[in-house]
Amino acid sequence: MRIVLTGGGSGGHIFPLIAVAKELREQDKNLELLYIGTNAQMGKMAEEAMNEEGIPVKNILTGKLRRYFSFEYFLDFFRFPIGMIQSMFHMLIYMPDAVFSKGGYASVPVVLVAWLYRIPVLSHDSDVTPGWANRIGGKFSKYIAISYPATREYFVGSKVLLTGNPIRKELTEGNPERAYKKWNYHAEVPVVFILGGSQGSKVINHAIIRILQKLTKIAQIVHVTGMKDYKQTVMEAGRRGFKSGHGKYTAVPFLNRDEMADMYSIASLVISRAGANSITEIAANKLVSILIPMESHDQPMNAFALARSGSTLVLEEANLGPHILESKINKLLHSSTLRKQFKDNIYKFYHPDAAKKIVDGIFRMKNK
Repeated sequence: MRIVLTGGGSGGHIFPLIAVAKELREQDKNLELLYIGTNAQMGKMAEEAMNEEGIPVKNILTGKLRRYFSFEYFLDFFRFPIGMIQSMFHMLIYMPDAVFSKGGYASVPVVLVAWLYRIPVLSHDSDVTPGWANRIGGKFSKYIAISYPATREYFVGSKVLLTGNPIRKELTEGNPERAYKKWNYHAEVPVVFILGGSQGSKVINHAIIRILQKLTKIAQIVHVTGMKDYKQTVMEAGRRGFKSGHGKYTAVPFLNRDEMADMYSIASLVISRAGANSITEIAANKLVSILIPMESHDQPMNAFALARSGSTLVLEEANLGPHILESKINKLLHSSTLRKQFKDNIYKFYHPDAAKKIVDGIFRMKNK
């Protein structure tokens, strides 16, 4: 049996593909996998992640559906048909039994070509409001797997599978002792873990630096800045008297899978963007969180769905003043009632069998 994995544009597309690939191999050790993605944006990270799992990679050109004007649209006019031709070639040579698409602009040519070749497709969308790639791809898919019940309204009901969002199970198996030792932190002092998504967040980075003076009096901080803003963030912290890696503040450009798992195991509070993967990882580890959604993405819908259930606290970028942020952090670190409520409620958004449900759908689709 051969399965093509496709999707790309961010880490939010890549890591669920890895989770499903692992489940596929657990259920059928003899199946073959191929990832078809793109070199653009997070392409290098995707290729490295697939290589680490021993999954061959083929890259194609493709256009991106942007929410803003860009001269790249003129190039996309040529990229997309080239990507279709490349996808036709790769799929003809490989001729898979099924395709699993995680969405993102890299998936669209592959899904369309699979439909032309009569190869069944299962697509997955992690967000409350599906992206445009999945809205298009969903019309050509046998099944659509979703993470939130509210997403049903965007697709034909008979196609929909409510599975949850698959994450790598290793992210729930962190080692607290290893984490405290790595950062030279103490178990008696709360740990605030700050994330800005797969590419970091300048907005969150700046907001944290502005309250470091007060924040380090009540907590130890591990701050994942993203590669792009790491040096600038460390310099800003230095100007305020905080040297990364000394005392209660540590900034890092990124963390690998095991380091992330270890951090989740000791985090008293997570401050994060509201990407589907981050939310699922927070839910899986029953963590207290403050979500700061990206306003130009679908993240606000994700965040407010959790906030309405009493699972998290949401701060919009426009309200990210230093006094508000510091007071909310203080409240969540010291209110045992609120902490218990958030932990219990957010865990309901975790579906530990999400990858298995998706794989069952792929096998069922292939056998029909």
